[in-house]
Amino acid sequence: MLKKKGPAAQGLKIIIVGCGKVGSTLVQQLSREGHDITIIDKDAAAITELANLYDIMGIVGNGASYSVQIEAGIKNADLLIAVTDSDELNLLCCTIAKRVGDCSAIARVRTPDYSQEVGYLRDRLGLAMIINPELEAAREAARILYLPTALEVNSFAHGQAEMIKFKIPEGNILDGMTIAYLGQHITNAVLICAIERGGEVYIPSGDFRMAEGDVLSFVAPRKMTRSFLEAVGFKTNRVKNAMIIGGGKSAYYLAQQLIHMGIEVKIIEINRARCEELSILLPKAIIINGDGTDEELLKEEGIHYTESFVALTGIDEENILLTLYAKQVSKAKVITKINRITFKGVINQLDLGSVVYPRFITSEAIIAYVRAKKNSTNSNIETLYHMFDSRVEAIEFRVDQPSAVTDRALMNLPLKKNLLVACINRNGRILIPTGQDCIKVGDTVMIVTKHEGLVDIRNILE
Repeated sequence: MLKKKGPAAQGLKIIIVGCGKVGSTLVQQLSREGHDITIIDKDAAAITELANLYDIMGIVGNGASYSVQIEAGIKNADLLIAVTDSDELNLLCCTIAKRVGDCSAIARVRTPDYSQEVGYLRDRLGLAMIINPELEAAREAARILYLPTALEVNSFAHGQAEMIKFKIPEGNILDGMTIAYLGQHITNAVLICAIERGGEVYIPSGDFRMAEGDVLSFVAPRKMTRSFLEAVGFKTNRVKNAMIIGGGKSAYYLAQQLIHMGIEVKIIEINRARCEELSILLPKAIIINGDGTDEELLKEEGIHYTESFVALTGIDEENILLTLYAKQVSKAKVITKINRITFKGVINQLDLGSVVYPRFITSEAIIAYVRAKKNSTNSNIETLYHMFDSRVEAIEFRVDQPSAVTDRALMNLPLKKNLLVACINRNGRILIPTGQDCIKVGDTVMIVTKHEGLVDIRNILE
């Protein structure tokens, strides 16, 4: 057993089983938020590395073993998160934890067979959450291909509101325009809530002047996003076809969604047996057995003419090179999946189009749950997204009780700096708030902020 280096923080007692990509991302973020973390894994070297970096306890062993869970302190734990590579092991870890301890449990489950039974498994095993990173990554990619102007599309308020990220191109109407002018003369149905320029991220006020090359995130009711993008000079037609390289779980989930949206799909996969599986699972897709990194094959299959290109191989470097090649030879909307590489500064300069990180999607959903569990008073966290390399958070709170933030005009609230109340969902109606609007009990409220670790709607006040 590897001992903690410092005193236990005031937070939840959390046991994480598995210290792969998602496990280590969770350790990094949850330890930063002050939780007391124990990690279990069979790989002693991986545990030592994490224990040296963060103030955590590590146990080498099988996370589904009763005695190992007892040693990890399951009887006093608030939460067990199982994120090993095996779905079955994750479910077994959670089942044992629920029997032995009085804690919540979260399992990562990726197999399509199980993903259709998520509701049943969650209820029968008493789990707080079952999360599928490949399915979530595919959903994100599908949203982007539906609105290809966007670099990112995140949804809030049960899909009623969207946060869209895009880059201002040369000669665009927004170049040189202030945020206030946009609201007064073009539309006040959207809110520009974060802008990245020259490596810096700003939560802009009305006098902020936008410029070519800025990367903007805006919030709008879902039905308004297209009309706003069209009003500022962007094409918003969804793509008609997609070429996907790699035939893994993400590719299957994405193809399924695109076909449902009426988009033609072609998958190139090197493994013949997997191609045969996919052709049965996805009868409406074209499945090509071949090496997706072969330039001649890509030309033959029409890379020059495809409207979208999604690199979903299991190797990040391959995905990056494929994307750069697709951008060079076609006008396709490109999406790159990156699982492991952490050189975000380098990646951001490569112009890879939209980048999807399954491990961050997984960790965000779990962190939102942890923050909601830590705070069970006036409000609850519905969704949480990290933006601009985790320098900005977008958090959706459900307001359950009256408090210092309710029934007062926003202009009269002492809000923290670098924080915006971006939208209010009131009984399914999306409000882009002005200074005169107020937050009411029953609303869900979306906050965009550079502050970390907000757990309660009252945290928005100075």
